[in-house]
Amino acid sequence: MTEVKIKTHIIDATGESLGRLASKIAKLLIGKQKPGYLPNKDMGDKVVVNNIDHLKFWPKKLKQKKYYRYSGYPGGLKKKTMGELYFKDPADVLWRAVRYMLPKNKLQKLMLKRLIIKKK
Repeated sequence: MTEVKIKTHIIDATGESLGRLASKIAKLLIGKQKPGYLPNKDMGDKVVVNNIDHLKFWPKKLKQKKYYRYSGYPGGLKKKTMGELYFKDPADVLWRAVRYMLPKNKLQKLMLKRLIIKKK
């Protein structure tokens, strides 16, 4: 087995759509672009995202898309719109989008550690 070399990719998010940017980031974190890709190995690269304050959204998306949390108690369902979450912390919206595009296994946490989001 050869040693996996980790590169650092710097991505500028100015004018990018959230979903397209998140899928691009997810592919880099998983390592699918590498010739020796194995789905059970963590072979991805490090990704640094700049200028996430300038992401592009459809106006309706900010009002209609909702994020849910459930505490487990009766009446414990909390919901926020994408607009509320984005204006409070834009990094959280991008982080959630990338997280849901990664595989749901033990490697997901390791991949998300290599994602660095900078506001400016």
